[in-house]
Order: sequence, then structure tokens, then C-alpha cells
Amino acid sequence: MFQETDEWTKMKEERGYNDISEAEVVRLCPIAEQSNPIAKMDKDLGGLKACKHLRISTNCIDKITNLGTMPNLQIISLGRNKLKSFAGITDAAETIEQIWISYNSISSTAGLEKIPNLQVLYMSNNSVSNWSEVERLAGCPKLRDINLANNPLQTSAGDDWRIEVLKRLPNLKTIDTVPVEDEEREAAKA
Repeated sequence: MFQETDEWTKMKEERGYNDISEAEVVRLCPIAEQSNPIAKMDKDLGGLKACKHLRISTNCIDKITNLGTMPNLQIISLGRNKLKSFAGITDAAETIEQIWISYNSISSTAGLEKIPNLQVLYMSNNSVSNWSEVERLAGCPKLRDINLANNPLQTSAGDDWRIEVLKRLPNLKTIDTVPVEDEEREAAKA
């Protein structure tokens, strides 16, 4: 899975890493002219012991696996893949704080309620169409920032979108990258 690219070699030199296992931020996104997309999150992830932010977007991944081998993982970027569910994400439930997973085909938030420290969820441009999937996120007590723009649910809610989200998740600070205003919070309570 890990190919020593020019970008990685440069980063190692700049930050003084001897190998990828020492990196806190690991970017495994293909560069069009340099590499092929990754299709599988394999056991090699276990070598990323120091990794806090795994950037593995713009690949061909259809299943989340092997995150339990990364003891320090806090942020995972899986946007622009072929994911249909969050199955496997709970293997890193104790450490994950941010999930960036836009531009996939995910319709359910099942599993996210088991991530106690989740603070940021960016999952725009997916397939969420039921309010029960937003309600499930109430099980994430630290969730403060959510982006669900361009999911079917947003289209069906129309102008009341943000208010409807706040009714279900009243502790949010931002919705779809826009800060929540006091007037919106009051309307959601009414």
C-alpha cells in the first residue's frame, strides 16, 4: 500500500522522519500522474503507530478496515471513495474526533453513535435521506460541527433545513460550514 513517493521523501526530510511509522499526518491520496488509487485499507495501516491524521481520500476504497491498528488516530479523511457505510469505523472509536467522508454513497450514520469523542463530521454529498440518521448522531455528545450539504435529506427539508437539524442536534456550533446563529437556535427550540 505504501509507495515511497517524491512527496513522502520530501516530507521525511523536512520533518526528520526515518520512516512512515513516525508520521503524525499521513497522506495516501493518489497524484494523477504518479500512482494508482488505493482499493483496500490493508494491514499495512498497522505500521502507522504515530498517525493522528490519515488522509486517504480520492481513492477506490469501498470498505473501512484495519483502523484498530492505529492507536493515535484522531482524524480520518475518506472523501471521494466508494464507501456505502461506516462499517469498520468503530475499530478506532476511542480515539476518532473528526471524520471527513464527503462524496461517497453513505445513506446511514449507523456506528457513529459509538464514537464518544466525535466532534466534527463532514459528510456532504452522500445519500442520507432519513431524519433518523441525523437523530442517531445525538449519541455523539461532543459533536459540534456537521456538514450534510447536498444529501437528499437537505433537499427535502428546503428552507427549514438548518432549523430541523438543530431540533435534533441542539449543541451544534456550525452546520454546513456556517456558524449557528442565536435566532436559529431559538427557532429550533420553539
